[in-house]
This record gives sequence, structure tokens and C-alpha cells, in this order.
Amino acid sequence: MSRQPRTERAPVTLAEPSRGAAWLRNFRLSGFALTALLLIVAALVVLAPRFKTLVEQRQQLAQLEQQVQDAQDQVDELDEEVARWSDPAYVEAQARDRLYYVYPGDVSYLVIDDDGTPEAEDELPISDSIQTTRVDWVTALLSSVYTAGLTDATPQQLDGTIDSPTQGSSG
Repeated sequence: MSRQPRTERAPVTLAEPSRGAAWLRNFRLSGFALTALLLIVAALVVLAPRFKTLVEQRQQLAQLEQQVQDAQDQVDELDEEVARWSDPAYVEAQARDRLYYVYPGDVSYLVIDDDGTPEAEDELPISDSIQTTRVDWVTALLSSVYTAGLTDATPQQLDGTIDSPTQGSSG
């Protein structure tokens, strides 16, 4: 057998183990420690569902309290509205706004479709003066009743006579 020449190697130094690793290496599990660990795990298994139920019930309770608070706020708003309706000035203002009531002698203007741009459909010039119609509405009403009562025409045939005032007044 031949011997290989011996080469010198640098001494290998191991890194010093950390304190946690040293503690784990020296840790010995005794019967008491094992029993205590098993009791802790058993307690967690038994109590975990109950803790989950407790958390769910707390969340549900918070939701119900929020609903009660919202309902109480709504009741307070309704009470304030009832108190407003007991004020005669508020009732008067609502009648003017909602029902368009006016006092005798007042002039009320109702703006319809107030979008800022007037639309002219027939492109006729707009007059600066106020015009009145010269239609005798009593004669027009009596003529309409007379025509509708004494005619043998169907409603579709009468539809054309209503549109043209010369035909309706000739009857």
C-alpha cells in the first residue's frame, strides 16, 4: 500500500451556534411538559369553535346596534318633519310650492322645461307684445256638443272635424 503524501489542511472552524439553536439542542421533553402541551392543544380544540361563535355573535350584535341607531335617526328626522308641519308658515310655503296656491290678486308664473335654451318648433318669429285669442269659447263648446250629439259619424270620422274649426262650426 502506498501512502499518499499528507497535505496540511486549514483547520475548519464551525460557526458558533445561535442561542435559540443551543436552547433547542438542550431541550428535553419530560412527561409533565408533554402532558401540559397536550392539555393546551385540547383546550384550543375545544374552545376554538366557541370563540368563533363569540366573535360572530359580537359582529351580529354590532350590526343590530347599527340598525337600531339608523332607525332611531330616521324616527328623529320624521319627528322633525312633523314639528315643521305644525308651523303654519311651513304649511303655507308647501301649499305654494307643491300645489301652486296663490293669494287672491297674486300673479304666479310657472316655468316649464327650464333648461336654458328655448326651442322653437315652427320657426315663427317671437312676438314682443301679449296677444289675446278672439275665440268665443261658449260658442265653440256648444257647437262641439251639438255636433257630437246629432251626428251619425264614427269617432274616427269626427276626429278630423275637431282639428279643423271651419268644419266643426258648420254643423
